[in-house]
Amino acid sequence: MTEETTAHPHYDIAIIGGGPAGFTAGMYAARAALKTIAIAGDSTVSQVTITDLIENYPGIPDGINGFDLAERFKAQAVQFGLQTTSGDVTAIGRKKIGAWDGWEVVAGSIRYDALAVIIATGALWRRLGVPGEERFIGKGVSFCATCDGPFYRNREVAVVGGGDTAIQEALYLTRFAKKVTVIHRRDRLRATAILQKRALENEKIVFAWNSVVEAIEGENLVQKIVLKDVKSGATRELSADGIFIFIGLTPNTAPFRELVALDQGGYVTVDAHMQTSAAGIFACGDCTAKRLRQVVTACGDGATAAFSAQLYCEDLKGESY
Repeated sequence: MTEETTAHPHYDIAIIGGGPAGFTAGMYAARAALKTIAIAGDSTVSQVTITDLIENYPGIPDGINGFDLAERFKAQAVQFGLQTTSGDVTAIGRKKIGAWDGWEVVAGSIRYDALAVIIATGALWRRLGVPGEERFIGKGVSFCATCDGPFYRNREVAVVGGGDTAIQEALYLTRFAKKVTVIHRRDRLRATAILQKRALENEKIVFAWNSVVEAIEGENLVQKIVLKDVKSGATRELSADGIFIFIGLTPNTAPFRELVALDQGGYVTVDAHMQTSAAGIFACGDCTAKRLRQVVTACGDGATAAFSAQLYCEDLKGESY
């Protein structure tokens, strides 16, 4: 990265990501009268936008569609002065900005100068890594029930996973599919009790316990799934027109591997103030090492990261109170 001051757009804070954490950070930073920009990824989407129903966000007792909630976050942040743009950030490097040590954020052909950076890039759905998975993406393999569920009206589908997201999406799919098979490697679910109860009582949902996917097969579209019993090792075939995979997340942190400390899973490690191992770089939301990944915790992270970045910028400028 160059050390010379250029005519690149200059900001107090550059936020990388456009989900609940990023937009909450943007709202808090803009409301504090800091010139702030949020750069949403071109090739990634926030997981909240593909969630059909969020019913545990405080203050919205009737629930809300994830996309609608994300749009509310964005609109409120923009109302306070947050600037937004899109682009895949590929690099961040140190740069002298006037008298201060700042950062240069590279997104496509555009470079942004900022005194502080907040990483809020979220995470993507983890893949099974089995034969047929990549081949049939978009042809029966999906990571979004909200997006693709209506294509499976009166058909049979499978859901892989046993957590909140998997069970919530399985329940959503019963609106369309005539049968939903939940494939889980254990003999009990780890989803919250209320979701378990709903799934176990739903006559459209059946369970393939102690099972893992060995292969996904078909001609032009998914037709069957090869399952393996983790206890006996026996395999069997499950007829299905589609398979929805919800087995966890992989953090979108590849561009930052040489910049900040990551844990063994690739998540950004932060302290209680959302400070990373690099001075002036903060992180929040699903891309960070944390115990609970929910919209409400992402928002809390974002607010903390923005306030920490605000204090950092004020100290850098000699404006600390």
